[in-house]
Amino acid sequence: MKKLRSSAAYRIAFAYSAAIAIGIALLGTIIFWAMHIAFTRQLDAMINDEAQTLLLEYRDEGGELATAIAQREHIGQQGAKLFYAVFEPNGRRALGSLNTTMPQLGMHDIAFVDPSKGLDQARGLAIDLPDHRRLLVAADREWVEQIDRTVLVTFAAGFIAVIGLGIGGALILGGYLRRRLSAIGNAAEAIIGGDIRRRMPTSGRDDEFDRLAMVLNTMLEEIERLLENLRQVSSDVAHDLRSPLTRLRNALEESTLGGVTAAAREQVIAGAIVRVDGILSLFAAILRISEVESGEIRRLFKPVELSALITDLAESYAPAIRETGRSLTWSVEPGLTVKGDRELIAQAVTNLLENAQRHTRPGTDIHISLAYSAKWVRIAVADKGPGVAPADRDRITRRFIRLESSRARAGHGLGLNLVSAIVRLHRGHLGFADNAPGLVAEIELPRNP
Repeated sequence: MKKLRSSAAYRIAFAYSAAIAIGIALLGTIIFWAMHIAFTRQLDAMINDEAQTLLLEYRDEGGELATAIAQREHIGQQGAKLFYAVFEPNGRRALGSLNTTMPQLGMHDIAFVDPSKGLDQARGLAIDLPDHRRLLVAADREWVEQIDRTVLVTFAAGFIAVIGLGIGGALILGGYLRRRLSAIGNAAEAIIGGDIRRRMPTSGRDDEFDRLAMVLNTMLEEIERLLENLRQVSSDVAHDLRSPLTRLRNALEESTLGGVTAAAREQVIAGAIVRVDGILSLFAAILRISEVESGEIRRLFKPVELSALITDLAESYAPAIRETGRSLTWSVEPGLTVKGDRELIAQAVTNLLENAQRHTRPGTDIHISLAYSAKWVRIAVADKGPGVAPADRDRITRRFIRLESSRARAGHGLGLNLVSAIVRLHRGHLGFADNAPGLVAEIELPRNP
């Protein structure tokens, strides 16, 4: 019992069952009283019809009321339980077998003495006759009460069955909710215990629990990606810094030895400054990526005129790219806007342009385009260079990933990682495709109406 009280799943299930039981009780009460009133009105109509019939016979047949009442009471012993009485103006009962006192005019509940049961209840109508006597026609309420008892017994049995079904259903529903929640809780405890690859179970029914589990699994995959990224960053930073710091230390140590001229020492110091600047630029890039991935910038998003931005970038970079022996062309659909950060989007496009320029030979054509669909705008930077193997296209956006063909070039392998972070911040997609020959880098961003 304590287990049931402490379980939110069982409390919800029993509360739901109790609400259904209360609703059924209210509905049953309404139906009972509606039936009771309907049968009472039916009884009143039968009494009224009988009284009016007697009144008409009294008027038409010259007052032979005693004979009519006697005949009806004789038939009543074998049929319906109708009772009659005629009272003198002084209140004395003159005709009929109904043993009661003279009532007021109209329809009333009256008490009478039943020869077999004693004091009993009846429903009666009292009307005045032309000779100033008062006629009372009454009917025993026994059949109405019997119907009431039948309805109450039937409803009570049904209500008890509903309560039993409700308790059973609550136990089944509570157990089901508890199992589903326990499965999610057990998976969460395993993840807390270090099993980061564990995922929330789903039943395949696509219900609320499955949708919650899928959302949590998506979150866990993102956390796993971030943790893997963190491990990769720690390893790659240590690897990338070890060689320059070792060379820097050796150079500084040699500069302290005897016989080193002042000019050589100044040259060592200048080289050390260059290496330190490179290390600082590496950390600045990592911090910039972390800032973007935190998502704090999203609250400052504003509408960005993307068509104007891409045109400005293309016109600004075209002369510099032309000086390297390459060419830059562009095609931009007018009037396209997105919601985001103008500087970050410009940074992402700039990185793609610089990446295309860095990894292609002189004489290569680079093309940037801006197009749209119903929900997305698409920025594509295409080149005619050597391209990237399909197996490597998912790797090149990771931090410090540099393909073999790029090892001889300067850089830390953070450019495309920053582009990926910016696109994710804008809830977009970054992809790469074959340009046959060359590579197409595609950014899709949600279109702003």
